[in-house]
Amino acid sequence: MNLAEAFTIAMRSLRANRLRSALTTLGIVIGVSAVIILVGLGNGIKAGFNTQFGALGNQVIITKINGSVPGGGAAKELKDSDVTALSNPAQAPNIGNVTPVVGGSELVSYNQRQFRAAVQGSTPGYLSVMNRELVVGSMYTPEQAKSNARVVVLGPNAIATLFDGNAGEAVGKTVRIGRGFFDVIGVVKANGQQDDAAIMPLGAARAFLIGGNDTVSQIVVQAGTVNQVPQAQQEIYKVLDSRHLIRDPAKRDYQATALQSLLDQANQFLTFLTLFTVAVAAISLIVGGIGVANIMLVSVTERTREIGIRKAIGARRSAIMKQFLIESTMLAGIGGFVGILIGTAITVAAQVIIPKVAPDFGAPTVSIGAVALSFAVSLLIGLIAGGFPANRAARLQPIEALRYQ
Repeated sequence: MNLAEAFTIAMRSLRANRLRSALTTLGIVIGVSAVIILVGLGNGIKAGFNTQFGALGNQVIITKINGSVPGGGAAKELKDSDVTALSNPAQAPNIGNVTPVVGGSELVSYNQRQFRAAVQGSTPGYLSVMNRELVVGSMYTPEQAKSNARVVVLGPNAIATLFDGNAGEAVGKTVRIGRGFFDVIGVVKANGQQDDAAIMPLGAARAFLIGGNDTVSQIVVQAGTVNQVPQAQQEIYKVLDSRHLIRDPAKRDYQATALQSLLDQANQFLTFLTLFTVAVAAISLIVGGIGVANIMLVSVTERTREIGIRKAIGARRSAIMKQFLIESTMLAGIGGFVGILIGTAITVAAQVIIPKVAPDFGAPTVSIGAVALSFAVSLLIGLIAGGFPANRAARLQPIEALRYQ
């Protein structure tokens, strides 16, 4: 019996038991489609994350160490003079931009409604540095920053509480922040990270809310490119160690955290999470393989007399074994193919739906590698699951098989 004949007989056997074959392949179908869908969703999450936060990859955030310096006295404050020193191209050629930030927490009030906001006082370039966008309105101008104008850009959480989420209504209104009154000139788009913010000119935050003449809460440093981040970080250490009289790097009174390293860690976590969920989905493939093995054992039992007749007229053991291996592999292969169709269709549909429902989530993508691997695994499972039943069928003695009732 050649290979073509074996395939023909296998197809005839599967068609003879359509419902049983369909139910047997169900586990394979679910497993393959789940793997494709979950890998696609994982790729979409990573793509959305990198799109949303990738622009921050060239940033280094400098903050003061809270408490005492290890092995030393109290930590020194970060000051405007530190910002000026870091902005000097002669001392830090790999640093492209330096943005000071002062922060605090203040109560924002409007028409008897109140919201606790995270006040951020900074330069007019703060939004671009932090990769934030405006929903409506505008950022304060350099002239307004220089004159310590009482203007503020509010985050979406404050708008939700104070103006029932109506950003357009908020612009032009005057809100009370702490003991002072500020005009709302813009509303930033939600990003899930700093949605409680109330952003205002650096001088206005110092003069009317936070206090402090020349101290800053943090310094945001942008390297020229992502590749220049390591050099920029070393220049930060060189400049600030000299200014803060730091001789032992272990006793620095400040921290310089490169966001790129945090992004890399987050991507590693997302990759691990995707692999974990795919591994859970792959359990369905194993369950499907058990179903294939079970149904092939039943098939061997049902066709015992057929096997005896074939062996009696000269069929070799290898031919019988090949016959049942082909049937189990075809059964798993059909399930894998249907699973690919379903998984791909759902992933493609999600590419259209998810960007409309959750724009920041990231559109899923069909992974060719996941499709090929899941189909290959389904075929392998069929081959393994059919191995024992096929061997059992091949070892039957013709006389015993012909006597079987």
